[in-house]
Amino acid sequence: MSEPIRMKNNGQISIMLNVNKREKIPDLQKSISPKSLSQEHAILKEIEREMNTLVGMTQIKKMMKEVYAWIYINKRREEAGLKSGQQVLHMMFKGNPGTGKTTVARLIGKLFQKMDILPKGHLIEAERADLVGEYIGHTAQKTRDLIKKATGGVLFIDEAYSLGRGGEKDFGKEAIDTLVKHMEDKQNEFILILAGYSHEMDYFLSLNPGLHSRFPLVFHFPDYTANELMEIGRRMVGEKEYILSKEAEAKLKDHLLYVKGVKGEHFSNGRYVRNLIEKAIRSQAMRLLSESHLDKNILATLMSEDFNFSK
Repeated sequence: MSEPIRMKNNGQISIMLNVNKREKIPDLQKSISPKSLSQEHAILKEIEREMNTLVGMTQIKKMMKEVYAWIYINKRREEAGLKSGQQVLHMMFKGNPGTGKTTVARLIGKLFQKMDILPKGHLIEAERADLVGEYIGHTAQKTRDLIKKATGGVLFIDEAYSLGRGGEKDFGKEAIDTLVKHMEDKQNEFILILAGYSHEMDYFLSLNPGLHSRFPLVFHFPDYTANELMEIGRRMVGEKEYILSKEAEAKLKDHLLYVKGVKGEHFSNGRYVRNLIEKAIRSQAMRLLSESHLDKNILATLMSEDFNFSK
């Protein structure tokens, strides 16, 4: 009798394969057709190019390649007549806000669509308010509606741990139960990604012993370093056709070093930098109202005085 196989890779990835029953031993010398090799690896190269435009994320990029390799080789095993099985691809993203979780979820949908795992590959984003209703039965219906919208793609639930905060009488538990049921009944029709702070997600998993095994793929999103945050800031500024003066750049980096130390795990990373840049652009606009001469360089430059940080 076939039994589930659990594979682990440095504690980062745990994969469950439901092995199909076979009556005879396959011919191990059976040739594998290379017809789709270049095309499928072109998919990997395309995703890697997009991932490489993102700052940092070294381990996340490695995990993305591992997921691709796992799916690809399982398909090739099937073509060769070797045992292959249904792969569980539901995921959990652990990390602070602004570390790129939503961006990576969108790329995963694209990867799975191109590899014929998902027919659409679109991303449906949701949070507690989108799932939890106000009366008995309402939550299950709202959750089913979201799953229906996500069919063929990815359902991404941010701050998923909030579903388990209200205790036994809270309707969040009903949302969890509905999600678990549809993960089993429709596991080939959509991918569920739960995301949130690392500690809170660990607690969330402890509320239901069966949850952990249903999310074999776990991505850990570390906070950005100060240098990575500066690179994110420079890219944001450049995309908006602005530049930072040397004084503004030094002031911004000093502030990021300070605030990372003060806020710790509650720091919102790239999201925080984006807010600072947008605020500086508004401050520059106010400053330039009193200028009589506005040339291209003046209009494009963010000065040190445009960055005003709240304590």
